Amino acid sequence: MISLPRSTPEAQGVDSAGIAAFLAACASSGLELHSLMLVRHGFVIAESWWHPYSSDKRHMLFSLSKSFTATAIGLAVAEGRLSLGDKVASFFPEKAPAHVSENLAAMCVHDLLTMSTGHAVEPMSGLRAETNDWVASFLTADVPHAPGTHFLYNSLATYMLSAILQKLTGERLLDYLTPRLFVPLGIENPTWEQCPLGIDTGGWGLSVRTEDIAKFGQLYLSDGLWNGVRLLPEGWVESATKKHIANGDDPHSDWAQGYGFQFWRCRHGAYRGDGAFGQFCIVFPEQGAVLAITSGLKDMQGVLNHVWASLLPTFGGQRELQKPVGAGRIFSATYSFPENDQGLSQLQIHSDEERLTLSVDEHTLIGGFGVWLPGETSFRQWHGKPHKTAGAATWDQAQNTLILRLCSIETPFIAEAICEFEGECVTLRYSLNASFGPTEFAPLVGQKLA
Repeated sequence: MISLPRSTPEAQGVDSAGIAAFLAACASSGLELHSLMLVRHGFVIAESWWHPYSSDKRHMLFSLSKSFTATAIGLAVAEGRLSLGDKVASFFPEKAPAHVSENLAAMCVHDLLTMSTGHAVEPMSGLRAETNDWVASFLTADVPHAPGTHFLYNSLATYMLSAILQKLTGERLLDYLTPRLFVPLGIENPTWEQCPLGIDTGGWGLSVRTEDIAKFGQLYLSDGLWNGVRLLPEGWVESATKKHIANGDDPHSDWAQGYGFQFWRCRHGAYRGDGAFGQFCIVFPEQGAVLAITSGLKDMQGVLNHVWASLLPTFGGQRELQKPVGAGRIFSATYSFPENDQGLSQLQIHSDEERLTLSVDEHTLIGGFGVWLPGETSFRQWHGKPHKTAGAATWDQAQNTLILRLCSIETPFIAEAICEFEGECVTLRYSLNASFGPTEFAPLVGQKLA
């Protein structure tokens, strides 16, 4: 794997105390980072993975994927495959409605890139349940505003960029980017989710490693040059990262400084790609720096506030994610739940001095006492797909309570299961650190089976 060169903060003109202050500020604010990599002058000067996350594992990027999709469009424009003025409906005449409205007819690739398609409501709403054909769904959605005049964050607009690219090239977005971007940067084995028709989702779904995010940011910081070789067309970076459309007027919000081609403008002259629950690629052109972060948190603005307050002024070791601690004890029991909204019927608990196993119906959750143990689960709160996990557990003897903390180590999500014992009953409490849906679930009371 191609790695960025390493240096020290002070050797690159950065006060390491400021980096420590940033980390301390995040920790004191309850902002749980999974990884961090800070690059200046092309050198990695700080890097950390909060165990059980690690440098070799991919992490879900969510909407940070959008910036990679926009990059593919820039490459395709340079190759003469399309232009930013091409009309969206013209790529899919067979899927357009019988009557193409004036605004839909006017919508072009530039409008997809800048989230100014003219929609008043994002067409993603309810999409997956309604149809397998996301292109047709996008084209039949109402477009009440003139394209280019109205900003609306629109993940399906980015999906349309992926669909257009696949229509033109016959390749998945992932495959198109592999020789043009991923291989030159040394980004190995990226994965991208697909829609039911086999089109990469574009607006989300890419998973890469933390250093891959940093490399991507460094490529943009270097105006598209990598080791002296031009990977991105000349002028693309400037165009993609400048403000094309206004998206608010709050001077204190980093979501109201203008929007480029799937990049957000930031305060203090920076720009970024970002994704839900705190996936960041922040580029500081004036300081010659890039900050890559993966995390699982709700307050993304809080992280950026600490970047500006603690980290930005600094320009001019593996740490461990907190886990439950304590020794285990030998215990084994099975509990039955009455009918409930969560659809869970049975909980099996098996504990010895080193390991805890919770079996919730057919799903097995594993944690170590005083150590993170690897595992895999397809528990439905993680969309029913298998996820690699690391779990740690503890017994609270005084409270007669068992706690399991389970990290889905390639995603932002962390689950906590608490079993409270009283006589022949157990109360199961389950929560998530972050989610597009609920994060707290109603407690379930189970009766011990003989």
